[in-house]
Amino acid sequence: MLPAAFLLLSIYLVLSVAWVLRRVLAEEAPGEANRRALRVMAAGLTWGAAWLGVAATGVLARSDLRPPPFAGVLVVTLVAAVGFAGSRAGRALSQAPLGVLVGLQAFRLPLELVMAHAASQGVMPVQMSLHGRNFDVVTGLLALGMGAWSLVRPLSRAAAWVFQLVGVTLLVNILTIAVASTPMFHAFGTEPAALNTFVFHPPYVLLPTVLVAGAIALHVCLLRRLRA
Repeated sequence: MLPAAFLLLSIYLVLSVAWVLRRVLAEEAPGEANRRALRVMAAGLTWGAAWLGVAATGVLARSDLRPPPFAGVLVVTLVAAVGFAGSRAGRALSQAPLGVLVGLQAFRLPLELVMAHAASQGVMPVQMSLHGRNFDVVTGLLALGMGAWSLVRPLSRAAAWVFQLVGVTLLVNILTIAVASTPMFHAFGTEPAALNTFVFHPPYVLLPTVLVAGAIALHVCLLRRLRA
C-alpha cells in the first residue's frame, strides 16, 4: 500500500491545485478557466511521470558520482517550485482566499502518517518521520483545522501568517534532515536503515519532486497573497 499512497497523494495534490486554480480563474477569466487548469494539471502529472521514469533508470541511486545525481534533483525541484509560483498560474492561484491556500496544505497530514508507517516498515529512515525529528504533522493539522474554519468565516491574516511561519520552519527542518540523511552526508549513521536512499526509487521519488515541491510552491503563493 505504501507505493500506492505516495502515488495517490501526488495525484491528489496536482488535481486539487488545478481545481482551485479553475475556481479562481472562473471569476477572472471564465473563458480560459478550464483550459488553463487542464494545462496545469497535465504539466503536473507529466512532471511526476518524468521523475518516475528517471528514477526507474537507477541513475539517482548512483551515490558514487560527484556531485550525486540526487543533488541535481533537489536544485531542479526547488527552481521548478518557485518558478511555478511565479508563473501566470501561480499568480492566479495566489488570488485564492487565505483559507483555501492554507487548506491546500492539508495533504501534509496524511503524508506524515504514511511516512510514519514507511519508517515503521523500514522503508525510510526513522529520523525523517514523526517518530524521529520530523514535526511537519503539525503543519498538516493546522492546515486542516484552519481550512475547515475558513468554511465558517474567513481566515484572518494573522492566522495565515502563523501558519506560514510554522509551515516554512517545519518544512526547512525536514528538508535539512532529509539531505543530511543522504549517503553523501550520512549525518545519522552509515547503516542502511539510517540512510535516505528510498527517494532514489519510484514511486518514492515523488516525495521530493511533487509533494515537497508542491508544499514549497504553495508557501510562496501564500506569501504573495499575504503581501498583496
